[in-house]
Amino acid sequence: MNQVAQLAHPIEGPVSDPVPSIAPPAPTTASETGLELGFLVDLMLKTIYRTNAERPSEISTVMCLPVGIISELIEEASSMKLMETLGQLGASLTAEMRYGLTGKGKSWTREAIAQSEYFGAAPVTLNAFCEQLKRQAVKNETLTRDVLDRAFSELTLPEALMEKLGPAANCGAAVLLYGPPGNGKSTIAEAICRAFGGHVYFPHALVVDKQIISVFDPTVHHPIDDEVDDGETLVLRREVSADKRYVKCKRPSVITGGELTLDRLDLALNTVSRIYEAPMQLKAAGGVLVIDDFGRQRQSPQELINRLIIPLENGTDYLALQTGRKFEVPFDALVMFSTNIAPKELVDEAALRRLRYKILIDRPDFETMATIYFRTARNFGLELDEDTLAFIVEELYGKTEEAQFAGFHPRFLMDQMVSISAFEGISPRIRRDFLYRAWGNLFTDE
Repeated sequence: MNQVAQLAHPIEGPVSDPVPSIAPPAPTTASETGLELGFLVDLMLKTIYRTNAERPSEISTVMCLPVGIISELIEEASSMKLMETLGQLGASLTAEMRYGLTGKGKSWTREAIAQSEYFGAAPVTLNAFCEQLKRQAVKNETLTRDVLDRAFSELTLPEALMEKLGPAANCGAAVLLYGPPGNGKSTIAEAICRAFGGHVYFPHALVVDKQIISVFDPTVHHPIDDEVDDGETLVLRREVSADKRYVKCKRPSVITGGELTLDRLDLALNTVSRIYEAPMQLKAAGGVLVIDDFGRQRQSPQELINRLIIPLENGTDYLALQTGRKFEVPFDALVMFSTNIAPKELVDEAALRRLRYKILIDRPDFETMATIYFRTARNFGLELDEDTLAFIVEELYGKTEEAQFAGFHPRFLMDQMVSISAFEGISPRIRRDFLYRAWGNLFTDE
């Protein structure tokens, strides 16, 4: 069965019906954070030292902790002679008291910074983070046929392919998309990423054995602000009872390609700041991890499969600090491999058997290709008639020895029609002489 995907315009936003996840409850006391009091005091001192925050409300905002907990920490730091009152700013009865570091407090803080430069949002404990990941697992969400139809609304896909992609997207295991280049493997993987709706909560940071691991990544995690129309204006409604150490985000999708190396699947320590960065599969928890151009990485595909397949099967991963301490975290991401290399050339039979879904994305047949050409031309605002399509098939494909149908060809040629028309100073159109010129850009002259 010939299969093809061709994306004319990107799909924006999730298309599945949102599945609410449980917001982590806000702590009301320092002990409810799960963190040691001394650790929190040190973090507050470093935050004040780095940001010059003076009022409890300011410190609360930066540390993502309730004002009541900040007051508790200030009281503790003051009893240790590390902080002192600076008076109120203004004569208002509601004016907040201001606080600053004492000389002893500044020395103490510099020593704390020498251990770790992390300041700002208080981290969450490993146990709390793992429990939150379980509550918002991607396996809790189901992509139905209607959801995937909406996700692939801008694609031209045979029904037989849809019947394979649907169960694969819901499996929560490993999916291998393979086939000749230029037929939509990456596009399909990205569309599945966008299909997942709902929201998740990711902490700014995680603490393990007093070591800070940065988790929230603005390049991967896209925050959600809930806006409510009150009839006149849009007001922002935030979940006041939620733990502000977490950021409410869209389900994540992490896409990596030939640049992927094995070390990116492990904790990375910044030796200057002494802060760890979470690996990509942990940042993708609750979402999708796409490994594009599989087989083009520096490491062998067998090595990459060996690193990921056991966590995929068991649902847990093991990470290690530089101290040697290993700890367990949930592995909750739909992992999709995309390659134009024959699967048997990539990995051994044992590894292939562990890839639950192996889906061929083949070259399109004539009927599918014609549909893509007409649809793509329409999306570009160009007029394509049947005679011109026959010219493309018989004259261009028919008289070019190495030419075979590929899903990316229509978009490539229509884009060139627009560019050539602009160069010639005329309105965008499809002309046979323009098609000859564009066609030459598809191939190299040896």
